[in-house]
Amino acid sequence: MKRMVTFLLAAPLVLGVSALSMAGPRGEINRREYREQKRINQGIRSGELTRREADRLEAGLAKIKTDERYAKKDGNLSHRERVRLNRELNHESREIYRYKRNR
Repeated sequence: MKRMVTFLLAAPLVLGVSALSMAGPRGEINRREYREQKRINQGIRSGELTRREADRLEAGLAKIKTDERYAKKDGNLSHRERVRLNRELNHESREIYRYKRNR
């Protein structure tokens, strides 16, 4: 009986969270940009990134933000635009990884 009550209480929470995660990519690009900026800042603080490397990475993020603004000119992102921005963010993420681990 106790398990059944726990299940009945937990099921709506789990379903609600999963429904929110599948609700769409709303804000996904901005969250990724924010997360990448945090990684760059952390790399500067820890000494893993030089100022020059950080400037290059931040310029890459600025280009992505410009591309996003241009893509949103009509009010929303199409699937193709979202895929392109995600591809750019994937590349930037790999660059951050590479710069942080070079000697």
